[in-house]
Amino acid sequence: MAVKITDTCINCGACIDECPVEAIVDDSDNPTGEEIYYVYPDKCVECVDYADCPLCAEACPTEGCIVWDECKEGQPCHPNRGEVGEPVMDAC
Repeated sequence: MAVKITDTCINCGACIDECPVEAIVDDSDNPTGEEIYYVYPDKCVECVDYADCPLCAEACPTEGCIVWDECKEGQPCHPNRGEVGEPVMDAC
């Protein structure tokens, strides 16, 4: 996985429109069944070649909601990524 949306998500939808590769789905399409938005790890590119920081994290109004997770093999990994579980915006 690249970035992960935590259970502090308020389902506002700000992240979905910002994702350049349509890796984010809303709570009704979350394959885990959780009532939060979800990032498909096999689609997320951490906005490498799109922006300096993952755009979903920049758009999210909830501090610390979007965190780093394991970088999926075969997917680009942000050069300034933090440790797993750290808020994305702390590295940007």
